[in-house]
Amino acid sequence: MNAPSFDTIVAAEVVLPQEPAAAGSPSAAPQVRRLGLDPPARLGWLLGPALLVFYWAVLSATGWLDPRILPAPWTAVTTGVELIREGRLQENLMVSAARAGAGLLFGAAAGVALALASGLSLMGGYLIDGVVQIKRGVPILALIPFMVLWFGIGEFMKVTVIAVTVFFPVYIHTHSALRAIDIKQVELAETLGLSRLQFLRHVALGATLPGLLLGLRFGVTAAWLALVVVEQLNATSGIGYMVTLARNYAQSDVMLVGLVVYAALGLSSDAAVRLLERRVLSWRRTLAR
Repeated sequence: MNAPSFDTIVAAEVVLPQEPAAAGSPSAAPQVRRLGLDPPARLGWLLGPALLVFYWAVLSATGWLDPRILPAPWTAVTTGVELIREGRLQENLMVSAARAGAGLLFGAAAGVALALASGLSLMGGYLIDGVVQIKRGVPILALIPFMVLWFGIGEFMKVTVIAVTVFFPVYIHTHSALRAIDIKQVELAETLGLSRLQFLRHVALGATLPGLLLGLRFGVTAAWLALVVVEQLNATSGIGYMVTLARNYAQSDVMLVGLVVYAALGLSSDAAVRLLERRVLSWRRTLAR
């Protein structure tokens, strides 16, 4: 039996190109499955809170939820309207917002400044980061008696407690983002002869923004949580003072209004920071687009 010739072997191994299969034919290539997220809905972030309120209303209307434990949502609405008509709600809300805003401003500014000093300098990291990590292990509630002793019980102490609470998440996330800068970017900046200020502006700022904004989201939430605490320390105004006064007189409907206001403030402020994040980091392509 004769062995196959070289031309026969080559012809057998050559795969001729085939015409692409029609879209409706069984041999058509399968569609690539998308693993990303769909385009976001405009008010989709309100779906979870809306469902929570819906369940709350259903449980209250059917009697499964005792109004002595938690009043119905329509009770919060009627009481809130009454408080607005009396002027108590907006007056206390303005005082609370001013306290939280001042603490957030000072705490975030200090967090960014010390994170830059610690993240971009080895000696700064030795001097600052260790002290910050020690303080992280001490609850803020344990420091409040000392802050009362140092600063009294006035507005300065309240703003200071909020600022200290905001400082830590902003510092931690900004410092981590700085230390996570790719070494290739640093080497490229050195090759181009960038100064320290130019490196900070053109390289470090863009690499740090995601971490800074994430820390700011945690900081905003921490500001409202600290506000609840400080407004119960000999305060004469604010949402926390209104809730404490209502607790003393067993006014559960007013307490509920304060709780709803805190929840709304936390949700809206977090949404504002997320909107800022989308605008500032519009150049970044991520799963969330």
